[in-house]
Formats: sequence, C-alpha cells, structure tokens
Amino acid sequence: MYSAQDFARDTDVSRETLALYETWESLLYTWNKSINLVQRTALEAFWERHALDSHQVVKFLPEGTQSVLDMGSGAGFPGVSIAMALRDRAGAQVTLVDSVGKKGTFLRTVKRELGLPIIVSTDRVESLDLPAQDVISARAFAPLPKLLGYALPFWGPDTLGIFLKGRQADDEIVAAREVFDFKAEKHASVTDSESAVVLIKNLKRISEAGPACAL
Repeated sequence: MYSAQDFARDTDVSRETLALYETWESLLYTWNKSINLVQRTALEAFWERHALDSHQVVKFLPEGTQSVLDMGSGAGFPGVSIAMALRDRAGAQVTLVDSVGKKGTFLRTVKRELGLPIIVSTDRVESLDLPAQDVISARAFAPLPKLLGYALPFWGPDTLGIFLKGRQADDEIVAAREVFDFKAEKHASVTDSESAVVLIKNLKRISEAGPACAL
C-alpha cells in the first residue's frame, strides 16, 4: 500500500510538511469514527487517494498566489494541501467552503491543529461575499458547467481555476462551453490515468464573450 514514505519521496515535501499531512491523517481517522468525512476504504488509501491527489494541485499555483477559494471542501481536499503550501506566505488566505456544519467543524479543527492560513465557511457557495480570488479549486464538487457557474462571481481577470476531474473531464469541458467561454488545459492526474487536473482561465459567460476558445 502507498505510504507516507512513498508520498514524501514522490513529492519531495519537507519533514515539517510531511508532519502536517500525518496530523491531518490522524485527525481524519479520529473524526471519521463519528462523522462520515470519507469512506473507510478511501481513508485507508489516504496517502495516494487523498494526500497525493490533493498535493498535485500545488505545482499549478501561480507565483504570488494570495487568495484561494476551495469549493465543496469536505475533509479538506485539495484546499488543506494548498493552505500547507501557502502557510509561510504573508497575507495568504485559503477559504474552505462546505455547507455541512460537522465538516466545517472538522476543518476548523484542522486549521487550529496545523496552524494554517484558513478561513472556514459553512455558507452555501452562492451566498458567499468574497472579492475576486487568485485561485479557485474544487474536487468532486459538481460537474464543470455547474462548477463554473458557482465560481464566476469570484472570478477576476487573472483568476485560475484548478479542478480535479474524473474520466468525464472531456465531456464536462464540452458541456461547459455551451454556457461559458474559457481557455482550458488538461493535465494527467498523478494518481489515476483516467482522471485529470483541469486548468481554466479567462472565464466568461457566452453572452459576454466572443467565439469559444478551443482546447
């Protein structure tokens, strides 16, 4: 089974960062006994299915990233990994959003125990009052057309969307182009050959844009 040592080797994280991931894993095991954060089998595969899968987004963060909105954070994937990467950056802030109150309580515990630059919201994404973000991320939150609709109010000229998608990524991009104009890049996932990291830039509704951009 993929281990913490495998994760450290493949990501080259520091000992300090590895310790943060280990604390996160421990909190998940403890809390998952009373609230359903992740399936038990998925938790047993934490280091590959969750840690490595979330960490892969870090390399896509633009230089100077200060503000991140992670939608549908659940147990913190990938938002907590992003917050770890930004923890020493003055002024950085990662907003984790999950409307389930118990998950919000867990995320606040992670923030406190790991000392991360996190703000937790249990409001629905549609009701958030936030300025444009440098990065908007999500994993397993919604199909891309709906996801981009949620993200649009927080999208600025230089915003980058980083979305972990499954085997339907291409179909979701095609469907999203019926409503939105954007530039997209698709990168192979490091954890699943049928999954992808989809990067979105220059997001606009079709009514506000010219012809849609090709992949």
